[in-house]
This record gives sequence, structure tokens and C-alpha cells, in this order.
Amino acid sequence: MASNQRAFPNHCPYCGDTDLWPHQSSEDSPGFGEWECRSCLRAFKLTMIGQLHRSQS
Repeated sequence: MASNQRAFPNHCPYCGDTDLWPHQSSEDSPGFGEWECRSCLRAFKLTMIGQLHRSQS
């Protein structure tokens, strides 16, 4: 995946359905990482917390 592309969810974290669409809560909000499930009618936001370090085994 190129560095300028973003990953997207494959399933809703609430109901597990795949009917996901980008969500924009308002005209002021660009909606990056915001998704809506049209099956269970929930909106959610994905954020990256950080990168994990691999343990040395």
C-alpha cells in the first residue's frame, strides 16, 4: 500500500456487517477515519495509536 493511501475497515465493529461508507459529521469536519454502518446505523472513528515494538526472542 502506498504511504498516501489509508486503510479502511472491512466490517462494522458493532454488528459485523460490511455495508460501510465514509462518514462526514459536518461541513467543517473532513471526516478522516470516520465511517458509518448503514446496517446498524452507527457511526465510528478509527485512529492509529502508535507502532508496536517487536520483542527480541
